[in-house]
Amino acid sequence: MATLVGRSVGPTGFGLMGLTARSPQTPYEEAFKTMRAALAAGANLWNGGEFYGPPQSNSLHLLNDYFTKYPEDADKVVLSIKGGFVPGSFIPSGDKAGIKRSVENCLKILDGKKKIDIFECGRVDPNVPIEETVGHLAEFVKAGKIGGIGLSETAAATIRRAASVHPIVAVEVEYSIFATDIRHNEVASTCAELGIPIVAYSPLSRGLLTGKKTSPDDLTEAEKNWPRFQGENFLKNLELVKAINKVAEKKGCTPAQVAIGWVKAQSGSAGFPTIIPIPGATTVSRVEENMKDVPVTSAEFNEINKIITTIPVQGGRYPKSLEHLCFG
Repeated sequence: MATLVGRSVGPTGFGLMGLTARSPQTPYEEAFKTMRAALAAGANLWNGGEFYGPPQSNSLHLLNDYFTKYPEDADKVVLSIKGGFVPGSFIPSGDKAGIKRSVENCLKILDGKKKIDIFECGRVDPNVPIEETVGHLAEFVKAGKIGGIGLSETAAATIRRAASVHPIVAVEVEYSIFATDIRHNEVASTCAELGIPIVAYSPLSRGLLTGKKTSPDDLTEAEKNWPRFQGENFLKNLELVKAINKVAEKKGCTPAQVAIGWVKAQSGSAGFPTIIPIPGATTVSRVEENMKDVPVTSAEFNEINKIITTIPVQGGRYPKSLEHLCFG
């Protein structure tokens, strides 16, 4: 078990984005079943966002309704919420006014049904020093309105600067077989040195590693805008998926379980802090698949690393318009 903001959390968390950010949205009653299944399976770190869905129906609204129906679950969940964007955009707003608006809006929507245990700006505002942004968030911690401060998509140097102002309880970054940047850009080693857990989002690479996306026909219109799903990139990336599928077949499990197991195998290893993957899911069956503990052996880990080296990933993690906000 890992510890965040003084609370024990399971080795695998739960990403809420897909429940409200996709169109059409998952009906709330169906979402509740999935959320309860995640909690029952030990995924008590929940990760949502103010911008996950439309202003009138995002993660916070879903959570308000969930904890209204299941108030007994509020103390069981460690809730991490991302905000800090100009409303209706992906423009970071890390100044005092932007932080105040975002945190207070999230608190207003939750309406006291659940405390925000961790608040993090979805991206670093390139126009505001991180020390200033963290300082504003620290005031909310001091006032008891949020439990702690997290960072998202943050460079190693930024983590150090932020931590010099206030303790950072977690750093959320994309980490998967398809996204290994933190191995090489000092984010993992910096977090290990400072004792900051990493929360790994998209451990299944936006569904690529589920084995369910085998042709362009399996992609949503939104997914077709992402570089790794486009044209030749997608076809070449399927070769990497097929190689992981073979590992899963030999192991007698699903490719998703291999992918999540690969991430968890590095938690606490040399140069890595605690790593908590937060796969998303919209159905109970998918939650159960993701939450089944399938350890990756050292031999399998080395085999997967060799695959990553010999079949390079094609295409960036984000569209060009958003790339500049990665590892800010």
